[in-house]
Parts: sequence; structure tokens; C-alpha cells
Amino acid sequence: MKPIYLLVILLTFVLNSAFAANIGFEQFSLDDDASRPLNVSIWYPTFQTSPKTVIAENPAFVGTEVIKAATLDARKAPVVLLSHGYRGSWRNLNWLATKLAKRGYVVAATDHPGTTTFDQAPSQAAQWWQRPRDVSRLLSFLLADSKWSNALDANNISAIGHSLGGWTVMQLAGVEMDRNELKKQCQLIFNPRTCGLAKELGLDKTQPKEPETNSLKDTRIKRVVSLDLGLARGFSVQSMTETLTPTLILAAGIDIGDLPQAMESGYLAEHLPLSTRHYKVYEEATHFSFMQRCKTGAIDLLEQEHKGDGIICKDGFGTRREALHADMLEDILWFLE
Repeated sequence: MKPIYLLVILLTFVLNSAFAANIGFEQFSLDDDASRPLNVSIWYPTFQTSPKTVIAENPAFVGTEVIKAATLDARKAPVVLLSHGYRGSWRNLNWLATKLAKRGYVVAATDHPGTTTFDQAPSQAAQWWQRPRDVSRLLSFLLADSKWSNALDANNISAIGHSLGGWTVMQLAGVEMDRNELKKQCQLIFNPRTCGLAKELGLDKTQPKEPETNSLKDTRIKRVVSLDLGLARGFSVQSMTETLTPTLILAAGIDIGDLPQAMESGYLAEHLPLSTRHYKVYEEATHFSFMQRCKTGAIDLLEQEHKGDGIICKDGFGTRREALHADMLEDILWFLE
């Protein structure tokens, strides 16, 4: 039986390792909750070779090449769930999703109603607990739907989030929002980018339909990666010290003006157990360096559309975002694998 067992292991490795020829891609609406439908995007390994198309590309940003509705070529594939930042979308981490799928991961993202580029409804944004639940809902769908569940390793699930997405995945890891702590911290040191969002995100007072408990931990998620998160000072200190989910904290060393990493990623790293967390600062990265690559002339184009938005395409002086992404990918793969 041993040779057969080894053959199964080898075949699983071939199907799921860095060697998928191309990336499959699908999008659909998850309507299990009629009051909060979710726009879902999924990247996955495929050996299908055509027809190829480019997604998430526009005059300012570089997209990636995929095959829409391709065959799903995976067995016991590890799963990565993505959560975008404040008023962002699936496009922001498309670069990372594509690279992970190339390595054999099935990567799934949802746009969060109320805090996404195309849906900024105040009533949805104020339901702070829904963001982690969105990710858990997506995971439940993947593990229940035969098309996906048959290809996934239910024991190898990770979540990665950028900015407000980092705040989101930390709650999935077991860290809890603490309204009183946020108020106290913002009285001590007011940060306009984070403290200024408290009302919009429903963190200033109890909200209608707010759950009785602040615990949104999803035990199916085995590890999380936070990419330059915000609102860390609104977490319960006790819940941080008691969170044992392995965590990789990646931070931007260049402050864009009102999001110093020492008060966000550094604050989180200070309180999580040393035995289960890893923490790294990219000295030449800004908050937006974790997002998709920008095209030549993108800064001027974004400034013309909305003054101040050019900062999205600015990294450290003399630094190429492509090089930063290569370092980030290496660190993330090391942690996941």
C-alpha cells in the first residue's frame, strides 16, 4: 500500500504546486442572505490554455491574465480568503490572488457592501460585524458547494486582508472589537484616518441588530495575514493577548500622513503572543504598496480624476512596486507553507 500512498501524494503535489499552467477565474453573486448579497471573485489553478483575458486592468492599474470559467484543476488545494481595504475591491489584491493561484491555491474574495468601491451605503457600512461574517459566509459556501469543496483542503484555510481588511481578518482569528478601548485610544491620540471612521463604521455606539458578542472568530481559518491594517487600537487588549491563531503582520514603513504603522501593525504585534505571530516592516513601502501595480503616468491621471488620489501609486523613493510585491509574496508563501 505504501507505493500507492506515495503516488497519491505525488499527484496531489503536482496538481496543487507551483505548476498550474494558467489561472482560472470566476465571479458570481452569493445570495444566501437577501439583505446582503456578496459579489465574489475566485482564482484557481487550471491547465486549460485558452481563451485568455486580462482582468482588473484600466488606464491607471496593471491587470493580470486569466481564463474565465476555466476547468478547475486541483485536489485538496489550500484555500486563501481575501478581504479588501476601506472602499476598495477585489481588484486591489488581484496581483496576489493570481500569484497564489499559480502556486496551486484556490483564492476567493468578496466585496464588502458599504465599504467597497461600488457600494458605499451608510446603513451597510455601519454594520461593522458584517465584514468578518462576509468572509465566513464565503467560506461556508465554498465548503458546501460540490464544485469547490471537492477540490479544497478544508484543513488548510488562511485569510489575508489589507488595511480595513486586515482589521477584518484579525477578528476572524479571534481578536475582538472594543468600542470603549477605541474611544479611550482616540482621546489619547486622535488619528483622523482611523478615529474619524468610527461613526461611519458603527464603532461609536451600539448599532441596530448588533450581535450580543463581539467574538467573530472562525475556527476553520487556521492562519491570517494582516497587510498594514488600521483600527488596531480599537481591539480588546485581552482578546489580542489570548489569540493563538498564527498571524503574519506585514506593515508599511513610510507613513502616508496619518497611518503610522507603530500605532497600528506595531500595536497589534505588541499585544499578540510572541509564540504565534510574525511581524515585519517594509521600510520602503507605503500603505498602498500592497495594492495592484500602477502604470506609467497613473499618478497624474489619478490626480486629474480626484486630487490627492495620486498617493495610491506612490512607493518609497527609487522603489519599484513590483520588487516590493516580490518580497511580500515570498514572505506570505513562507508563512502559508
